[in-house]
Amino acid sequence: MVVGSIMTSRHGFVAEWFLSEERIKEILGQSEVEDIRSTLFNGVTVAHAKGSDRIEVEDIQGHRFTGKVMIVHDPARVKVAVSSKLGEAGETVPEMAQREGAVAAVNGGGFVDPNGQGNGAYPDGVTVSRGQFISVIDEDQKENIIGITKKGQMIVGRYSARELRGMDVGEVVTFGPPLIVNGKPTITSGDGGWGVAPRTGIGQRADGAIIMVVIDGRQIGSIGATLRELQDLLLKYGAVTAGNLDGGASTTMVYNGKVINQPSSVFGIRYIPTSFVVLPAKQSKGGI
Repeated sequence: MVVGSIMTSRHGFVAEWFLSEERIKEILGQSEVEDIRSTLFNGVTVAHAKGSDRIEVEDIQGHRFTGKVMIVHDPARVKVAVSSKLGEAGETVPEMAQREGAVAAVNGGGFVDPNGQGNGAYPDGVTVSRGQFISVIDEDQKENIIGITKKGQMIVGRYSARELRGMDVGEVVTFGPPLIVNGKPTITSGDGGWGVAPRTGIGQRADGAIIMVVIDGRQIGSIGATLRELQDLLLKYGAVTAGNLDGGASTTMVYNGKVINQPSSVFGIRYIPTSFVVLPAKQSKGGI
């Protein structure tokens, strides 16, 4: 657990002071999740019934963590926002939410950090927003993605940009691993291999509602969660499809203009390239 926590932070070199590369791989390999991807799960019905405009926010608590869960009943309201300074710098989740006029948001996919500054300028893998491919590193390289089709159905797992272009996707960020596929958990033994850290996850229930989870970490009263604990929370809230988003210092949830969790970065809210935002109900009607 300790090795996983260190190796998935920005300080992986610390573990390398004490352990060989082979030993680290051996330890992490004890809890690896299955390399899998979802298809369009036929158990999901995207409904727009009375009350589907609701957003619910609840506190969550585990034996070593606290956090928030948000239920967005209409998946059409959930979009990918990208930094307005993409290629130069990222933006914080509150900045993206404000610019988009969003009522809620969580951090999104990972980012490439070529100069070690961690300013969130370059999203990793594939990014799609409102059906437009914003960034693609390699057209044929398969990456763990979390996406939402134009019909409002979530997909997770390993896809290439070329495959996604033929799938009518509306929103995509690159991160993982997938946690729940076709109603079943992917981590069935071990803790997921990434140790304990702040976590952000996103999933979809059978009725189409989107579940967003943030778990605080690296602080007194909430040290964080394993991937398996995040998976189990999403299962508890009814997710039939779910994936792990960027965590650590990136973990941030915004609701009604305020950050409602406790981000772990001592330097303030992290600058990142993408987030999932929840638009006002009237803005999502007639869109994708």
